[in-house]
Amino acid sequence: MGRDPFALDGKRILVTGGTRGIGRAISWQLACAGASVLANYVHNDAMAESLRAEAKEAGLAIQICRADLTSKKGLDALAAEVGPPDMALSALVHCAATGVHRPIDALTTRHLDWTFALNVRAFFDLVLLLLPRLREGASVLAVSSEGAVRAVPFYTVVGTSKGALEAMARHLAVELAPRGIRVNILSPGSILTEAWDAFPDKEARLEKERARTPRGRLATLSEVGQVAQFLCSDAASGIVGQTVVVDGGKGIVG
Repeated sequence: MGRDPFALDGKRILVTGGTRGIGRAISWQLACAGASVLANYVHNDAMAESLRAEAKEAGLAIQICRADLTSKKGLDALAAEVGPPDMALSALVHCAATGVHRPIDALTTRHLDWTFALNVRAFFDLVLLLLPRLREGASVLAVSSEGAVRAVPFYTVVGTSKGALEAMARHLAVELAPRGIRVNILSPGSILTEAWDAFPDKEARLEKERARTPRGRLATLSEVGQVAQFLCSDAASGIVGQTVVVDGGKGIVG
């Protein structure tokens, strides 16, 4: 039998924001598929340590790295963990994100700069930093959200940053494709994570999201992780510069 194109055996993958929420689900799924995962984080040591312990118990290859991706010191620390430039990296999954959920008259340029620093500029910095390690067949995956293309209440700075992230990923996809590096975008719909706690109308909004989804339920963390596995695998070798939406069909019903 031939090699399973969906398997990730032998692949080394960096997942930023990889210890909580969607990033944690992606780290776990990639490791379950055989990858050696470096899960980056900057806050919440407890969540990082719980992932480390759970991975060890399950026999999964997940290494934890604390590094602030908005600082040179943090990027240098991450580069040291990834290894020297001659050590290949199979994929970069940029899931790290931050933001402020407020109405426009409660926002400042500081909020905008802070959000863009991690959601957009860090992605740019990481691609430049890791490019020598990304060889032919490597994958870069930018994790976005529906706020990149739809107006969402209290989501102005985050949605704007995600729109910029998607634009950057598409440009990189064209430029890096001749080198054999695939760049794509993964856009989860409304996934139930702790990020929802930032919204003052959380419960009402979640109920509305469920009602708008054809299947009557939100997409799950596991479903998002499985799509990330596919996009990082050789099975997705023909997918370049695309936005893959995991929202249970909500986006097609308006």
